[in-house]
Amino acid sequence: MTAAGVLSSEGDIAAVAAAITVSARTVCLRFSRPARNPLIAMTDAAEYDYELPQELIAQFPLENRADARLMVLDRASGSIEHAHVRDLPDYVERGDALVTNDSRVIPATLSGYRTKTRGRWQGLYLDADENGLWRMLCRTRGKIQPGETVMLIDREARDHSLLTLVAKLDGGQWAAKPEREGTPLDLLGEIGRVPLPHYIRGGRMVTADVDTYQTVFASKPGSVAAPTAGLHFTNPLLEKLNKKVHLIHVTLHVGLGTFRPVATEVLEEHKMHNEWGELSATAAAGLQAVRDQGNKIIAVGTTSVRVLETVALSSEKFTAWSGETNLFIRPPFRFEGTDALMTNFHLPRSTLLVLVRTFGGDELIRHAYRVAIEEQYRFYSYGDAMLIL
Repeated sequence: MTAAGVLSSEGDIAAVAAAITVSARTVCLRFSRPARNPLIAMTDAAEYDYELPQELIAQFPLENRADARLMVLDRASGSIEHAHVRDLPDYVERGDALVTNDSRVIPATLSGYRTKTRGRWQGLYLDADENGLWRMLCRTRGKIQPGETVMLIDREARDHSLLTLVAKLDGGQWAAKPEREGTPLDLLGEIGRVPLPHYIRGGRMVTADVDTYQTVFASKPGSVAAPTAGLHFTNPLLEKLNKKVHLIHVTLHVGLGTFRPVATEVLEEHKMHNEWGELSATAAAGLQAVRDQGNKIIAVGTTSVRVLETVALSSEKFTAWSGETNLFIRPPFRFEGTDALMTNFHLPRSTLLVLVRTFGGDELIRHAYRVAIEEQYRFYSYGDAMLIL
């Protein structure tokens, strides 16, 4: 089981959170500037900055997920149409494939205190090895030493069990050993919290987030952030879509590779972390049949795109695959496994935004974000979506 973080490592407090902090000013400076040279500009990380009014960052989902707005972009004509997610069946053709990520968010955020100093501690579970050692991100005041213990607390702030921080790993990560026996999922299920991104209420979960920060088709535990385009779907909408298109699941456990911001000046210097994914033999056969019949493959979310394109890079046809991918989709990338994309509005300087602008066309997506701000669309995980045809 693999997962990764929205918390920063020790000594780098809120590195990811800081990267997703947006200005309250309303002018899209970067997006409104004409490109010097389209391809060269698209490799400059600073070209993926933009400014957003704070009030457009959605703090809660809509009561009915499918009522979220859907901006429909036509790459051929450059047109923009305003609809709702519930209208999605009107924009797909009979026989198309709708590809969703069935990874399930785990309650990976942990709270506690250092037994040595009583100082507050926060951690994010990443994964575990065969020896029961956890790989984690941690944050606290001061400098933790190998061998220190942390008292984990439950959701009611009661002492629960000890965690020993065994050794410092590369990238500010830690190897840790829980005192309590049982699987990681068992322990996380008892005391873990939904790992909300910092821009949603400062990362503070409410009880409703347990359900709302999870897709209705989530089945394979492993992500620490939801594949957010999938949050818009409801069972009634899926039933309606299933009468017209093939619903196909892939898996990508969302982790550091997806949510670490681009901190380098040029995109090719950014290092993506590995994330585990899978395309089953059944799903591969279904996708290939859709492709052979001349229908479209519509990816729901950038994580689904990364699975499809990882497979497409290794084979001319869709074949079963499982393993890790660190695919960073950036210009000039040729898409072979994806014909259309449904996605949310993404953070500045994120690899997700880079992927979307590479897929949709730089000028069209820049324009779409300007329109979204003007039309008061809701941004980020609990926000609205776009469909790029």
